[in-house]
Amino acid sequence: MDGYKIINDPVFGFIKIRKGLLYDIVQHPLFQRLNRINQLGLASVVYPGARHTRFQHSIGALHLMTEAVKSLIEKGIYIFDSEAEAVKAAILMHDIGHGPFSHVLEDTLIHGISHEDISLMMMEKINKDMHGELNLAISIFKDEYPNKIFHQLISSQLDMDRLDYIRRDSFFTGVTEGNIGSARIIKMLNVKDDRLVVDAKGIYSIENFLTTRRLMYWQVYLHKTAVGYEKILVNTLLRAKHLSQSGKEIFATPALAYFLRHDVDAEWFATHPETLQMYADLDDSDIWSAMKVWKNSDDIILSTLAKDMLDRHLFKVEVSEEPPTPEHLAEIKKNISETIEISDEDTSYMMTLTEIGKDMYNPEDDSIGILFKDGIVKDISEASEILNVQLLSKKIRKYYLCYHRF
Repeated sequence: MDGYKIINDPVFGFIKIRKGLLYDIVQHPLFQRLNRINQLGLASVVYPGARHTRFQHSIGALHLMTEAVKSLIEKGIYIFDSEAEAVKAAILMHDIGHGPFSHVLEDTLIHGISHEDISLMMMEKINKDMHGELNLAISIFKDEYPNKIFHQLISSQLDMDRLDYIRRDSFFTGVTEGNIGSARIIKMLNVKDDRLVVDAKGIYSIENFLTTRRLMYWQVYLHKTAVGYEKILVNTLLRAKHLSQSGKEIFATPALAYFLRHDVDAEWFATHPETLQMYADLDDSDIWSAMKVWKNSDDIILSTLAKDMLDRHLFKVEVSEEPPTPEHLAEIKKNISETIEISDEDTSYMMTLTEIGKDMYNPEDDSIGILFKDGIVKDISEASEILNVQLLSKKIRKYYLCYHRF
């Protein structure tokens, strides 16, 4: 075992990482940073066990990719050693560009650029440090490589990213209904006409996967309490940014201060070389340490929001299928304004209205091919006897009204 490092993962057991390119990626500071970023953001406010990291998820996705490549080779699909290593490197780095609390930073401290774009920038930086050894991995990640099945293993309805995070998030939240049969799905993977498909005998596992994913979204990822807690954090950062850009001295680590002072978007990243390193220096601890100081701020809005975060004084959350009436919103705004003694305009920091939608099955995005013994491939929506596509394709929209308790 001298050629491997072993990680004892609570979800998949012992995971072997071959020394060489893959292990060098894991050892890189940009990858090690993922140890300091929570996979599920603030979901631990509802599920206390949900404190696993992006690092753990990335290692799990690597394990599943290793199993998927092995399974496809066993079915006679020829994969070069260089392709196998590259697709493993790509899945290992697929989330490397996430910021603090995973998704909270997007459209808060940065805008107009996704974590996928930043992941690619970080991959290019690691590739430079490794003298171009990641060229093929980056080509696969960008979907520029001719054999499309490798990109599908990284980003599709059956990618190793989803198979890991649903299983892992289920484990750490304790939501046992989310425990999908990832091993069986991987064993059932096949290739037909340069497309990743699933052997027909794996159809029940796919049905369970689609149903489970819907459950995990509404029960975990979009749980109203977690959404409400996240809104407090978003508004805290927006207030701190407003004060910082108004000339007020705001405590922050150098990395956080950089993003509070500047409006950082894709163009800013492109024209300010130091931005990527500042982003890499930013993690969950920067935010928590700042809030411990902000709770004593002389700005009543910033101090109130920081205390709400630290003391778990949650926003009240009203979930409805129809948007709240203007009268209801006006009443809440008035009560907040009078209680905290802030202007009507500033109440926007103490309340948010968000429309959230999630479809369990979208024929355009969620198409999964089922391969039958006669060589015919049918979409899961046609092949399944129990999935009611009309029902599953129904647009589900909910309105989350989150506001400070008064």
